[in-house]
Amino acid sequence: MYQPKFTITNKILKNIGIFEAAREVIVNAPLVPAWEAKFREEAIIRTVHHGTHIEGNALNYTEAAKVVTGQEVVGRARDIQEVLNYRRVLEFIDRFHEAEQKRQMITTTDSEQEKDLINQTQGKITEDVVLYLHQLIVERILPPENCGKYRQIQVVVKNNQTGEITFRPPPALEVPFQVKAFLDYLVQTSADIVHPAIKAGITHYELVRIHPFTDGNGRVARAVATLSLFLDGYDTKKFFALEEHYDRDAIKYYTCLQSVERNQGELTEWLEYFTEGLAIELTRVKEKVQALSRDLKLKSDLGGQQVTLTPRQIRIMEYIQNAGFLQNKAFFEIFPMVSEDTILRELKDLLDRGIIRKEGVTKGARYVLR
Repeated sequence: MYQPKFTITNKILKNIGIFEAAREVIVNAPLVPAWEAKFREEAIIRTVHHGTHIEGNALNYTEAAKVVTGQEVVGRARDIQEVLNYRRVLEFIDRFHEAEQKRQMITTTDSEQEKDLINQTQGKITEDVVLYLHQLIVERILPPENCGKYRQIQVVVKNNQTGEITFRPPPALEVPFQVKAFLDYLVQTSADIVHPAIKAGITHYELVRIHPFTDGNGRVARAVATLSLFLDGYDTKKFFALEEHYDRDAIKYYTCLQSVERNQGELTEWLEYFTEGLAIELTRVKEKVQALSRDLKLKSDLGGQQVTLTPRQIRIMEYIQNAGFLQNKAFFEIFPMVSEDTILRELKDLLDRGIIRKEGVTKGARYVLR
């Protein structure tokens, strides 16, 4: 039976404390519902871009964002397909997580294969789930016979610059047995036994180590780790993108992954890095949420209620937050194709609900947060 080796160090405990506190703020922030769609969209784009860029995808952030939102870009066909595929992976993770949360059969998917998979696995990460994620990741990139199939050959991991072999994964014959042994451990280990972040970190590393496929292993590992977090209650409104942390310093990311082999299978150094990434990312989200909600003061002003805003109102609130106030003369700067009367109606609604207040009565009046 698979049994990971690691030590809970002070650094890991500190990281867990940081992201637990950040998670609490994010979940309870009074304006979170108003910004959920925007935050989730940003997190999806960051996840897709950085999750593929770290593997060599040449599209920049703006180009990836356009692909994710259905716009056309000029780029290598493989790069565009990788972004589209990873977007589908995140959609699948959302549906899988939602079905598990509601404990109900899923019907809202165009894929009979996906519907059967989600309904049959009942919220558990099985071999079929891992294989399906790989199928989504490499669709139209690898030959069909290699999509969602374990590798049949020996592979090695090389340094892109020197060509030096940095890692030799287990033989192909051992792949199905090692994946099954690990997933048995994952399913049987509850969040009460091993912290969800630790489980996700172990998942990430172990799937990279086994290297079950000829291509797409890093993306599969990161996707399964994210799904593991979600299933253990750490979706955190789906506002975060750990991939950005890895892509910012890819050398450190790969060095920390390789530390396990250097340390004779000891996962501690990798888990310190993994939990640090979660702490950094959730702290970033927390600070943005706090800035937008004015923390507990705004919650008190609104009687603790959560507020839903229109897309235009969200843009108005963003502008006021950044500039400190909004005046009529800035309307065209924010909404060049929207009439002044329309913007004034949005402002009146915000005023009526007590979210902003007006200082002055002429066209030079200023709108500020309460």
